[in-house]
Formats: sequence, C-alpha cells, structure tokens
Amino acid sequence: MQGYRGGRTVNIGGEEIVLPPINRKFIIYGIAIIVLIVLVFSTYYTVKTEEVGVIKRFGKYVRTTPPGLHFKLPLGIETVNKVKGGRYIFREEFGYRTTKPGIRTEIRRDRGLLSESLMLTGDLNIATVEWVVQYRIKDPKAYLFHVRDIRKTIRDVSESVTRQVIGDHSVDEVWILLRPRIALNIRENMQAILDEYRSGIDIETVELQDVNPPEKVRPAVNEVNEARQEMEKLINQANEAYNKVIPRAKGEAEKTIRQAEGYALDRINSALGDAARFNEIYREYRSSKNVTRRRMYLETMTKILPKIERKYIIDKDQKGLLQLLQLQEGGAKK
Repeated sequence: MQGYRGGRTVNIGGEEIVLPPINRKFIIYGIAIIVLIVLVFSTYYTVKTEEVGVIKRFGKYVRTTPPGLHFKLPLGIETVNKVKGGRYIFREEFGYRTTKPGIRTEIRRDRGLLSESLMLTGDLNIATVEWVVQYRIKDPKAYLFHVRDIRKTIRDVSESVTRQVIGDHSVDEVWILLRPRIALNIRENMQAILDEYRSGIDIETVELQDVNPPEKVRPAVNEVNEARQEMEKLINQANEAYNKVIPRAKGEAEKTIRQAEGYALDRINSALGDAARFNEIYREYRSSKNVTRRRMYLETMTKILPKIERKYIIDKDQKGLLQLLQLQEGGAKK
C-alpha cells in the first residue's frame, strides 16, 4: 500500500485500486450531523391519548407525563415507558378465548382451557365456570415497578380467588341463585390482594359468563333445572291466586267488622241519647205532671196525625156513629 496524490492504493486481486483522499473535516462534520440527529430524535417523544409516559433516569423513576409532545434527556439517560392508563380497560378471559371479536364473535374452548374452568363447589359438586376480568391501570408507576409480571399475577390471583369463592358456595348458588353476588365477592377479594401487592391495578368488573355442570352430567342437570323452574312457576301461580283472594277476603272482613263496629257505636249512642232524653222528660214530669203529660200528648199527636189519611172529629158524647158513617171503602155502592 502506497500513498498516491494524497490518496492511497490498494492491491485487490493483483490490481491496484486508487482510493480517493480522505478529508478529515468531512468525517468530523458527518459524525457531528449523526450525533445531532441522534440527539434530536432521542430528545422528544409523543404520548398517545389513552397512554401516559413513565420516565426513568438511569433506570430510576423520575416522573409521569400526560398525553402529548414531551422532551427528555437524550442518549439513553432518560427512557420512557408508555402505559395505557386512564379509562382504558384491559380484559382477561378464563375458561375460553375470543379468537375473533365482532358482531359474530368466535370463541375457542378446548381441553387445555378446561383446567381453568373446572372447579369444585362447596357441596362437592363439579362445575365448569367461565368468567371475565376487566381492569385498568390506576397507578402507572406501581404497575411498572412493584410487580414483575403483572398480567400473570392478575390471572393467578383471579383463578385462586375464584376457586376459593366457588368452593364456599353450593352448586345451585353457583349455577342460578347467587351468581351476581359471587362475581362481586370475587372482584372484592381480587382487589384486596392486588392492593396488598401495590400493583396499581383497579378491578372494574368480574362477570361469570357461563356456569355449567360437566358435559357428561349436563342432561340430568338440565332436567333438574327444568323441574325447578316448573316448581317455581307453580309457586308463583299459587302466590298470584293467593294475592288475589286473600287480600280481598281480608278487605271484606275488615269492611264487615268496621260496619259492625259503626252499627254498635250508633246503637250505643242512640240508646244513650234516648236514656238522656227520658231522664230530662222525667225530671220535667216530676216538676209539672199535668203540663208535661199534655205536652207529650200534643207532641205525639203531631207526629201521628200527618200520617192519617182521613180524620173524623166528633164529640166525645156522640152515640150511634156507626149508623151514620160509611166507614168501609165502597160501602155506598152495595
């Protein structure tokens, strides 16, 4: 290799190739431009709307940035981890997997997933339980730094808590009676454990999607459920008939009792009034017998006379009245 006109030659395959001269200034400028580009592109970053940025300086947490354009120290001094925070909802499925979401959702169930859903109830029956856990990240710092594999932790906690809660209830409660309460109990227990781990996770909902007996005994269980539903139907019909007849009978009995009480009260008040009136008249009678006797006679006649259609006024000394008067109706025609 020899220098040639400021350049150099290289012997390749027996031929000498002359290389152009090297300009050190171009090299320096090129390196400076590359460094500048690296600095520019490693200084700013963008956080999307549903995300937050967690900034680490030499691996240590520094700050959390909201959505938008932000700047950081370049060359790896500060690094950013973008975490879906806010109201973004994560979803974990147990006992099945959604292979194609949409209007016609496609779901996969196989023996590998049966180990997740097969559980023992409190009355030593077996049930296949499929459920969904929905959660969000409420503390991005805790989410990144306190738990190594947060998704696996959530799944392990959910499966453990679900088996425990299902094991505390009978198969009828799991299948039909207490499904909403069981789901709420699972969510509360999961949240307590994840808060103890300081995971930064907030469990939104736990939904029991499908709870069935094992496939081999499913027909017999369905027959039992149908019989139970028929029994409940008959009970509801009986209660409906009871609610129609009994309240009406009670109302009529109450009405009769109130009428009897009112009649008794009226009779008592009338009797008391008559007794008080008799006592008043008797006191007046004792003080003036003739006047009171005449007044009572006149009052009585005042009530009686308007009810008499025909009146004959005669002298008390008159005799032979029947020979003069036609007292029977139609006697003149005879």
